[in-house]
Amino acid sequence: MHDGQPPRTTANGRARADRAAQFMPFAALRGYYELLHEAARVPEPRHELTEEESLELSAVVQRVRKRQVVRVRYYDHDAYTELTGCVSHIDLAARELWVVKTRIPLDDIVRLEILEEP
Repeated sequence: MHDGQPPRTTANGRARADRAAQFMPFAALRGYYELLHEAARVPEPRHELTEEESLELSAVVQRVRKRQVVRVRYYDHDAYTELTGCVSHIDLAARELWVVKTRIPLDDIVRLEILEEP
């Protein structure tokens, strides 16, 4: 909205909107925090599910639907990772679950909880 007045300026003569731009987030270390997270991972051996754990997990997998919020613990390369998010896709034929944009093979899951129904 322009009311015929010049734009408001700061003491050094810059427009306030220009000055605000200098405080925008700067990602000079893009990827750095992901590398730190990876370095902090402690490798651990894979846990094989017992028959009872397998049956319990299968029952939960059968109830999972798109747009549900879930918490999943799964084996990711050399360590266990826990992720909470919305199910974006589940494919029982391909045996994979997608939580947001993360593809998780069903065989790598050790625990799955449904937190919210859609």
